[in-house]
Amino acid sequence: MNFTLTEEQEMIKQAARDFAHSELLPGVIERDETQQFPSEQVKKMGELGFMGMMVDPEYGGSGLDTLSYVLTMEELSKIDASSSVIMSVNNSLVCWGVETFGSKQQKEKYLKKLASGEIIGAFCLSEPEAGSDATSQKTTAIDKGDHYVLNGTKNWITNGNSASVYLVIAQTNIEKGYKGINALIIEKGMPGFEIGPKENKLGIRGSDTHSLIFNDVIVPKENRIGDDGFGFKFAMKTLAGGRIGIAAQALGIAAGAYELAKKYSKERRAFGKEIANHQAIAFKLADMHTQIQAARLLVYKAATDKDMGNDYDLSGAMAKLYASQVAMETTVEAVQIFGGNGFVKEYHVERMMRDAKITQIYEGTSEIQKMVISRSILKN
Repeated sequence: MNFTLTEEQEMIKQAARDFAHSELLPGVIERDETQQFPSEQVKKMGELGFMGMMVDPEYGGSGLDTLSYVLTMEELSKIDASSSVIMSVNNSLVCWGVETFGSKQQKEKYLKKLASGEIIGAFCLSEPEAGSDATSQKTTAIDKGDHYVLNGTKNWITNGNSASVYLVIAQTNIEKGYKGINALIIEKGMPGFEIGPKENKLGIRGSDTHSLIFNDVIVPKENRIGDDGFGFKFAMKTLAGGRIGIAAQALGIAAGAYELAKKYSKERRAFGKEIANHQAIAFKLADMHTQIQAARLLVYKAATDKDMGNDYDLSGAMAKLYASQVAMETTVEAVQIFGGNGFVKEYHVERMMRDAKITQIYEGTSEIQKMVISRSILKN
């Protein structure tokens, strides 16, 4: 498979890299420290077309392929994983879900604003007792004829307070099990919809993560995505694409930490020479580079499968599993190469190490990715 980038893809990659260095790098440490949502940066991402990269231009998107999206995610994540996860959720979970499965009315009403970055969205699946297990939804959406009555709590919701549109997975018919689950579009400000306190997180502290509480929220039937009972399939198909975005984020975190460690190793001297010339450091860099390149190929393969219309459940899960492992291992080694300086915030790699951990957790933990992979390889 040929992964040589086209001229357009190279331009997109460079534009993303330039934006990351000029707009995301300034203040990134302070935003992490104070848990400040990057409002101005997200607005500029929307102006550049980064918030709806794969959406058809008819609905305000950039109309680009998944590989271009992955390239952008990697470059932004090298600098600021908090900003990239905001973009990832809006693109691969919210915009893709509405464009692929939403009605014409839903696309006109919500997708255009989401794709342009005028508003941002959130994907609401996880609950206190049901993380990535969409079959165990406790949130209910009781059918009342022309509307649903929504009750329940969602946890760990990225863009929880900053979003204007929320895709909420809820159980309508318990007797039907997963076939009784629906996906509903909820708007911020609907009566009975409350946003809980902001989570104080280890990493990606610039993104806002909240619990959401629904108390007898009236949701019009026109806000249901797909047919009655389609919610479980909607969640699974949407999460499969979301894994590719998070794999690209993990790849970017790893690559960013590697670039910083490589540069530092050529500047820092010990025992009469640059530490890059000590075999112990040189071998670390060799391992990091090799693992990152392998992760990049897996991520590109998953993106290409999606673009070609192939099944990408397996390739997406493999990319997410491996890239997140590489992100964690690479950032730990980067801190080691920096030594005491790696433990200090101004050198960035300690933040990258904290950010890397979440890539092994959200969009399904590493254990869930292994379940997806094993089921796929053992069914034939």
